[in-house]
Amino acid sequence: MKRETMISNDENFTLSMLKKIKKRPTSNNDVDDFEYRNDGEYVDNTKLKRKRTNNGSSSSTSSKKRSRLKPDGVVSSSSPKMSSGSKKPKSTSTEKEKKKTQSVSSRKPRELKKLEKTERLQYAMQAFLWWNAPSPPEGCQWRTMEHAGVSFPDPYQPHGIKMLYNGEPLDLTPVQEEAATFFAAMDPEGMHLGSPKTAKIFIKNFFADFKALLGRRHIIKDFAKCDFGPIQRHLNEQKIIKKAITDEEKKVRKAGTNRVLFHYGFALVDGHLERVGNYNMEPPGTFRGRGAHPKMGKIKARVIPEQVQLNFSECAPVPRCPMPGHAWGEVRHDPQVQWLAQWKENINNQLKYMQMAAQSSFKGKSDRQKYSKAALLCDNINKIRTATRKALRAKKTEERQLATAVWVIDRLALRVGGEKDTDEEADTVGCCSLRVEHMTFDPNEEGGDNKEIELEFLGKDSMLYKQTIDFGSDLYNQSDNMGKQVYDNFKKFCKNKRKSEEIFDKINPTMLNQHLKQFMDGLTAKVFRTYNASKTLQEELAKKEQSSIWKSLTASEKVVEYNNGNREVAILCNHQRSVSKAQETQLETLGNKLHTLKKQKKILKKMLKLITAGKTEKIPLKKSEKEMIEAAGEAIAKAKRMKEEAKTNEEKIAATEADEAAKQQRRDCNDAKFVQAHLWDKIPTQDQVIKKINSWTAKIAKKEMDLKHKDDNKEVSLGTSKINYMDPRISVAWCKRNEVPIEKIFPISLRGKFNWAMAVKPDWEFNASIAKQKWKPK
Repeated sequence: MKRETMISNDENFTLSMLKKIKKRPTSNNDVDDFEYRNDGEYVDNTKLKRKRTNNGSSSSTSSKKRSRLKPDGVVSSSSPKMSSGSKKPKSTSTEKEKKKTQSVSSRKPRELKKLEKTERLQYAMQAFLWWNAPSPPEGCQWRTMEHAGVSFPDPYQPHGIKMLYNGEPLDLTPVQEEAATFFAAMDPEGMHLGSPKTAKIFIKNFFADFKALLGRRHIIKDFAKCDFGPIQRHLNEQKIIKKAITDEEKKVRKAGTNRVLFHYGFALVDGHLERVGNYNMEPPGTFRGRGAHPKMGKIKARVIPEQVQLNFSECAPVPRCPMPGHAWGEVRHDPQVQWLAQWKENINNQLKYMQMAAQSSFKGKSDRQKYSKAALLCDNINKIRTATRKALRAKKTEERQLATAVWVIDRLALRVGGEKDTDEEADTVGCCSLRVEHMTFDPNEEGGDNKEIELEFLGKDSMLYKQTIDFGSDLYNQSDNMGKQVYDNFKKFCKNKRKSEEIFDKINPTMLNQHLKQFMDGLTAKVFRTYNASKTLQEELAKKEQSSIWKSLTASEKVVEYNNGNREVAILCNHQRSVSKAQETQLETLGNKLHTLKKQKKILKKMLKLITAGKTEKIPLKKSEKEMIEAAGEAIAKAKRMKEEAKTNEEKIAATEADEAAKQQRRDCNDAKFVQAHLWDKIPTQDQVIKKINSWTAKIAKKEMDLKHKDDNKEVSLGTSKINYMDPRISVAWCKRNEVPIEKIFPISLRGKFNWAMAVKPDWEFNASIAKQKWKPK
């Protein structure tokens, strides 16, 4: 590997760190196999050389055969032209071979794919196997680190469109206009302004910050008299204009984005290249928050370099500040932390960090340690549950509450929770912060020995947790009756308390985590979620693999079963998501296509009966689609020309509208083709109809499977548990064991994040032994 270090801050940062990645030939034979062109493109000539060699050998072989097999009576290509009366001799097989060989030899070799710069850098980073590299000194995250700092958003450019107050246009300063534009950009029907509950909070917070920017003497006093409509219409018009961008303009825009990426998006850590995560500073705007956040709508201030602290090694040059007239707030050289930059935001007055990307070695080490610690719990879980069973009946309320909380975190996978200031944060709760109002005993009023409790509260990200749990069922009791004891404890903890009082009033998260450390070093309540998620996935997949029909399933059907196991984990961890309009539209489209396929299959069966009866004149034939396809193609070509020729905003808007109409025309064309896809241009044979019926049966089965899968998972977030809680080695081993491509389970982003997990064997299992394995550098 050859690398040039940074010489000047004015040069491109990534090029200065890694200008070209070259593979030096190890022998004279390798020189022709690997070629690096002047433009920096990597070309592998091995396949091309092999192809030429094969062509040469096949050519010589065929010529030898021709010399042996050529009969005397055959006229060669160099013979005089035959008379019109003579018969033309038939072409022999050797002549066909000769023509084929000549066509192959005359064919130009196919050019190898040129890798873009981002792809070359990605391959360079993948070449570094951090788990085989020596670790930094104890207590340190790195030895040397060099980066280019933070990229700041462009300054605000005033548009000059005036908002109205009491029907009259107002003159605003650029700062005030920017704030008004923030509100105008919000979707009136969105999750923040579309709900009466959240809209009230959002408007109240925004108007308070907006008035602070306007000043006390400003005319604006009442939000109800404010009209942001003119700005909103301007923004909508700009969206339409941006859609009229040509292919060349897209390339220019992409090049600009890549320039920022290449300069700020990479860091040099201990001599190897790492990808930086959030190198773009957050732009100013309205704060959205998660769920019903009490501060939603407040204005996020623009961050300037003076607020930013940078962290890099002493031997590295100080990154150049990208904003003229400004300077970095502070420079640090602290190898004990991972962050590259930090600043304090104005909404919650909390520190924010610029860190490495998810596929970096820092994140990989953290993930591996997290899953190893969870695996270590496999050897300690029985010990913890035995101690918990005894403590559930303890005389001291504190001990009984600790045991009950441990049981809830272990069996129900609740987060630990903690005290929150509801004026500063959303009112989300966990185990230790549950209140009496969150529990309903015997929700169905069955009476008797009923031991059901309905738990209803807002969890992390304000996601609703609502489940009715039967503490008297075998699932929670088995042979120890722990579930029934937990129910009795909850009854006792809630007795004589107001609805607003906490159930676990004698303990807090710190006490709970301290209690857990006596069973295992470093054990916290958070480890239980990782353990339960990984263990549940492994057990669910094992059940499915033991079924009698498992080996007969296709790879796609096995993926569906994997997703069913993943869904069980997501339900356990309460990983939900709201159903978007796009999801609803997609489900509706799938349902309509399934209905059409079933209808088409019925028609095909009728056609088969007509052919058998000899009534072919009644068989419907396919209508010509040529005119519709040509019209759609012409409309798209016309819209493209309009985009290229558009100069004014009016012309760009017209081009965008024409483009949207052309795309709709193409969609209609595709729909029309789908509607008569089961038909033929001419009367089909009986075998053709039977073949198509079988094909349609397979299509219907696949579409039903897709529809069921999407409908089952529309409100469940499978990705959250896959990214953060389920040990990736379980999934990798399952894929290898069942010959399922890993791409079906992990998208490219997760394959990069979990590259350290890809080498496990097919029989790998999640247990305590993996936590005891030592990772030694090679």
